[in-house]
Amino acid sequence: MSIFNRPYLHDEEAAFTELEALLWPNGPVCPHCGSTGKVYDLSKTRIGLKKCGVKPCRKQFTVRVGTIFEDSHVPLHMWLQAVHMLCASMMGINSRQLHRTLGVTYKTAWFMSHRLREAMRTGSLAPPPMGGGSQFLEVDKRTSATRKARTSARLAVRGAKSKR
Repeated sequence: MSIFNRPYLHDEEAAFTELEALLWPNGPVCPHCGSTGKVYDLSKTRIGLKKCGVKPCRKQFTVRVGTIFEDSHVPLHMWLQAVHMLCASMMGINSRQLHRTLGVTYKTAWFMSHRLREAMRTGSLAPPPMGGGSQFLEVDKRTSATRKARTSARLAVRGAKSKR
């Protein structure tokens, strides 16, 4: 059976159920107060909707709150397809291909791919700070003295290179 035949990649309710099982193996947790006690299921109102039952909180939430899927109008099953395609391809996937494969606009595909890539930036994948943290930088100033007449309209090149 192909992974693309799995129900959580095609059905919104199945996608919510799958993500809830992954993120909340011991039951729902309120992202606002962290309570695991009383949580009311309001799935009849909206798919995956829950309400915290703790008196000071009493806020509504879904499994999307606190994740990269929050504040997005893209259906959750489309997000899971994009996650699978981005992780399964050896060289990654660009926004154009995501746009063609998922059948969403290019703007939506760009938004999704950038959120997914930003979420994957941890540890060694995160770019180092400029200059490698507290390391010294060697500045290379180059101006062409021999071609000064021809380069009067051009700017001098200044670069920074990390010493290693």
